[in-house]
Amino acid sequence: MIHVIATIELKPGTRESFLAEFKANVPEVLRESGCLEYGPAIDFPTGLPAQNPDRPTVVVVVEKWADLDALHAHLQALHMIQYRARVKDWVVRVGLQVLQPA
Repeated sequence: MIHVIATIELKPGTRESFLAEFKANVPEVLRESGCLEYGPAIDFPTGLPAQNPDRPTVVVVVEKWADLDALHAHLQALHMIQYRARVKDWVVRVGLQVLQPA
């Protein structure tokens, strides 16, 4: 199993539109072979001293995949290509962390 943390930085004022498109695509991703978990998250202000400041232009995607082959297939899936085309004007940058259980 591998974990993927995708941090998506968006243009100001586009997060709600981005999330609507993202959530519409989630059922397709969850049907992919090897997808164990896939969902968006946004900062939740708690006032905890160690917590970083709120980022209103960031969406973090938390993913779990059976293996690297499943992740590669996901990145090439037609619905992902179409999704990326729909959201490209809102996205400033995407950062990925691919992790393995320790």
